Amino acid sequence: MLRLNEVKLPLDHSAEQLPAAILARLAIPAADLRGFTIYKRSYDARKKSAIVLIYSLDVDVANEAEVLQRLHHDAHLMPSPDTGYKYVADGQALAAHPDFQRPVVIGIGPCGLLAALILAQMGLRPIILERGKIVRERTVDTFGFWRQRKLNPESNVQFGEGGAGTFSDGKLYSQIKDPKHYGRKVLNEFVKAGAPEEIIYVSKPHIGTFRLVKMVESMRENIEALGGEYRFNSKVTDIDIEETADGRQVRGVMLESGEKIATSHVVLAIGHSARDTFEMLYQRGVYIEAKPFSIGFRVEHPQSLIDTCRFGPNAGHPILGAADYKLVHHASNGRAVYSFCMCPGGTVVAAASEPGRVVTNGMSQYSRNERNANSAIVVSISPEVDYPGHPLAGVAFQRDLEEKAFHLGGGTYNAPGQLMGDFVAGRASTDFGAVVPSYKPGITLTDLAQILPEFAVTALREAFPAFDKQLKGYFKHDAVLTGLETRTSSPIRIKRRDDTLQSLNTKGLFPAGEGAGYAGGILSAGVDGIKVAEAVALSLAAQQA
Repeated sequence: MLRLNEVKLPLDHSAEQLPAAILARLAIPAADLRGFTIYKRSYDARKKSAIVLIYSLDVDVANEAEVLQRLHHDAHLMPSPDTGYKYVADGQALAAHPDFQRPVVIGIGPCGLLAALILAQMGLRPIILERGKIVRERTVDTFGFWRQRKLNPESNVQFGEGGAGTFSDGKLYSQIKDPKHYGRKVLNEFVKAGAPEEIIYVSKPHIGTFRLVKMVESMRENIEALGGEYRFNSKVTDIDIEETADGRQVRGVMLESGEKIATSHVVLAIGHSARDTFEMLYQRGVYIEAKPFSIGFRVEHPQSLIDTCRFGPNAGHPILGAADYKLVHHASNGRAVYSFCMCPGGTVVAAASEPGRVVTNGMSQYSRNERNANSAIVVSISPEVDYPGHPLAGVAFQRDLEEKAFHLGGGTYNAPGQLMGDFVAGRASTDFGAVVPSYKPGITLTDLAQILPEFAVTALREAFPAFDKQLKGYFKHDAVLTGLETRTSSPIRIKRRDDTLQSLNTKGLFPAGEGAGYAGGILSAGVDGIKVAEAVALSLAAQQA
């Protein structure tokens, strides 16, 4: 097979034009083209009236060697790489050893899910511990919070089967380096679990919440069929760490119920909001350091406005779907302001996981057909400048802002909100305009400058008009700002060794995913889960050698 990149065709090209373009690029007769598949499809919308689709194709041709030799000067033609997944160990043989202890996976968000799946596929029968509930029950609790203001701290947008990614847009793209094509493995497993096949090849694939729920259930059934064991409502409250001559070694985990599970290999896929677990790890001496994250608001515009801004006369085209955007502004005070987790045709959701605090996130269904577009617009902050002195200082910083948002919203889990024009002008909002906010339970209009540090307010007030130069129409007076966005990424990093992926100072502990500071989003978290599962298998193999 040959990989042919940069095949460009008009947005509304016919089915016949794609094979014709292949024949023309390779200069071969039709009889020599045996078949082709789409590896990736993206678009170039810089010229809105003439949007171009860009294909990467895997092509099966006669006389492959001759074609490669003849077109050796074409940088966009090469042999197709092997993207098939290869298991690193014979897990069944490892599990048959008399001293084998089953690995434990803590947390079943995207990272823990893929770690558990790979371990199960290798025959290592992982035990999966989740502090929250199965995804269907979790969905009931989450919608109950949105509709009735009843927060369950163990079952919400952050905690429960599927992790925070379940109540999101289900975006499946990332800019991570992936030389071993682990991302392809993640996408293939999602398709097997019920995701649409197009996620394999479109440039910005997404699934949506309702489909994610079904996928998570399907993957659980697969893991259990392979010998994995799920335990829900099983909060880990302590880790047994033995001081040995060779250093600190994990010996087991303790549950809130009092049960101890003996194990020498723990995948720590706890997510970015497991603050009590961060504290426990710190108290147990696991090496943790503060890391940068970002703070800001969710911003809602009419989706039709964003579609027109991005696609012009092609707005609404079924191949393009609902438009997204990516914006960055470097403010004069030295702060970076940027869009994050943009959700086309979606809603702003209540994402609190602790009583008396307000947090927002964005969510879309697969159809992306809700009235508004929303995105976090956030300001970068760092431990060196903004929360120095303690590994968990970023957690305290988040909590302080979230408590302010709770009280400014009225103390009822309403979120504080403001119109964009009023925020930039420095005056409180009193009435909504044409943009109807989507956040539930509700929004209390106020002055959002009261809950963010002055440097963040200054940077945001400068950024919103500046974004209008990048996306004409973005600076819209009645666009709605909803506070507060604080969970853009984990405020800590649980550092690990580059070679074994184990904790810097605790053997057998494998920090993974967003909570450990090694991923950002569903796809990168899934990829990290695969890497860590492989590291666990290799460690078990070395232990038995």
